[in-house]
Amino acid sequence: MPSHQVSLSDRAPIALIRSLLESPRQLSKRGPSIFPEELAARAGIGLVLAAAISLVAMRARDLSPDGAAAAIVLGTVCAAAGWDWAFLLLVMFLAGTAVSRFRSPSKNVRVANMMEKGGHRDAAQVLANGGLLALAAAGSIVDPSPYWFGIGAGAIAASAADTFATEIGTLVTSLPRSIVSGQPVATGESGGVTWQGTCAALGGATVIAAAALIAQWPHEAIVGAVAGGFSGAMIDSVLGATVQMRRWCSRCGRETERRVHGCGANTLHSRGFAWLDNDGVNALSSLGGGIIGMLFLL
Repeated sequence: MPSHQVSLSDRAPIALIRSLLESPRQLSKRGPSIFPEELAARAGIGLVLAAAISLVAMRARDLSPDGAAAAIVLGTVCAAAGWDWAFLLLVMFLAGTAVSRFRSPSKNVRVANMMEKGGHRDAAQVLANGGLLALAAAGSIVDPSPYWFGIGAGAIAASAADTFATEIGTLVTSLPRSIVSGQPVATGESGGVTWQGTCAALGGATVIAAAALIAQWPHEAIVGAVAGGFSGAMIDSVLGATVQMRRWCSRCGRETERRVHGCGANTLHSRGFAWLDNDGVNALSSLGGGIIGMLFLL
């Protein structure tokens, strides 16, 4: 071969490095990966970074062991699709962790006998909040389309909005009111809303929209993040007030979401669908946010 000619195999390492450093806008315009090595390289780097972050979070008791394993899987999938997808997942995790840690002792006291889960997130919680973003990221690998941006942005924004609303709403001293009936409900009870929590939901959705803006996602996806995120949080409240599982502690005469109440008594199913717990509601609200986000890309 003449000295001035370069074979495809000689160009591949250079092209691979360049592709790993491409901006999200360039990646979305270019479509599917030209080289399978791009996908493998991003996945490998994403696996290492996700494992490191998850290990730190597990040691800080923000993730349970199975929650860390789920986070590693989601992080790897998102990184394989592109650093922009991984960035949105990371922003959601960091923002959600920060708002959860804010005055956590006070919140734990107020909702200790109401919420089934607390503290570190397990695999079900991680998948319910970030699973649809990872599925959209995987879809963008198989069939590049702008619709995946809307689905992913709306879905993860709904999870962020619900997290912000719950964590800020439980700090409000006045009793929340049911989003359906308007009657006062116990602090921490699913379906209860406050104006402070509602504003926080909008703030959570805006955080993801800002991340999508930084990641150079389409403007329609950025608007879809705000609309889908806030709407998803409202869907969560409506489902929580109507069809989410509720249990009854006969010893204390109180309603709860816990299978074993704080008094130590086993609780009985009282209303709602027995199979639809808070994680299921979170997954459905994320789906609703993703659908609304996608509509802005139509």
